[in-house]
Amino acid sequence: MSNLPLVSIVTPSFNQVQYLEKTIRSVLEQDYPNLEYLIVDGGSIDGSVEVIKRYASRLAWWVSETDCGQTDAINKGFSHAGGQIYAWLNSDDTYEPGAIREAVEFMQHNPQAVMIYGDAHYLDENDRVIGEFPAAQTDLKRLRSGYVHIPQQASFFTAAGWKAVAPLDPTFYFAMDYDLWVRLAQLGPILYHPRVWANFRLHRDAKTMAADDRCWPEMLRVHYRDGGSRFASIVWKSWARKLAAPYIRWKRKRLFQEKG
Repeated sequence: MSNLPLVSIVTPSFNQVQYLEKTIRSVLEQDYPNLEYLIVDGGSIDGSVEVIKRYASRLAWWVSETDCGQTDAINKGFSHAGGQIYAWLNSDDTYEPGAIREAVEFMQHNPQAVMIYGDAHYLDENDRVIGEFPAAQTDLKRLRSGYVHIPQQASFFTAAGWKAVAPLDPTFYFAMDYDLWVRLAQLGPILYHPRVWANFRLHRDAKTMAADDRCWPEMLRVHYRDGGSRFASIVWKSWARKLAAPYIRWKRKRLFQEKG
C-alpha cells in the first residue's frame, strides 16, 4: 500500500439523510486500500449526524457544525486532508464500484495531468438511472468558452494543484467547481477518461434542479475576472441558456414524471 497515493475524499452535507448513507457506503466500500474519508456536516437536524456516527470509526475526520454552506464545507474538509489526490462527493451522489482505483491508475499513467474525470450516470431519488451526463474532453480554452462537460462527481485532482489555487471562492453558490477547473487548467492538463465513475443524483431538492439559473451568471463572473470579452461565446451561450431555461425545467419535470 505504501506505493499507492493516499486519496482524500470530502463529503459536504446538510440535511440529506435520505441519501447520505448511500453516499458514505459508496466511498467506504471502494476496493482502493489507501483512502481517507472526511465528512463536513453543516449542523443537520434530520438524523444525518446519527448516520455519520455509525461510520465514525472508518472516517479520517468529521464534524457537524454550522457553516457558510457547501463551498465553505468543502474548503474546511480539504484543510484537514493529507492525501496526494483530492475529490469531493456531495451527500446525494455516489461512486461506482472500483471508481477510485481506476481514477488513480489513470492518473498514474498520466502524471502530467493536474485533474482527471470520467463519466457519470444521472440517478433519480430511487437510484434508477435516468440518463447520462454529457462528459467530453475539454481544456482551458474550451472551459472559458462555456464548453464544460465535466461531471464534478467523477473528477479527481492533485493535492498540489489544489494547494496552488485553493481555496474555493466562498462567494460562489453554484459554479465553485467551474471556477476551480478553470484555475486548475491554467496549471496543466485536465484529462477525460470514458469510464463511469460516479452517479449524479437529480431530485426535486437538488441545487441542479432548484437553482441552476444561478450557474451561468457565476460562470460569467469567472470569465470577466480573467479578462474575458463581452462578445465571447460563453456570453452568448449564457443568453441562450436563459432563453431555454423554461424548456429545460419542463423537460426535467417530464423526466421525473416518466420515471416515477
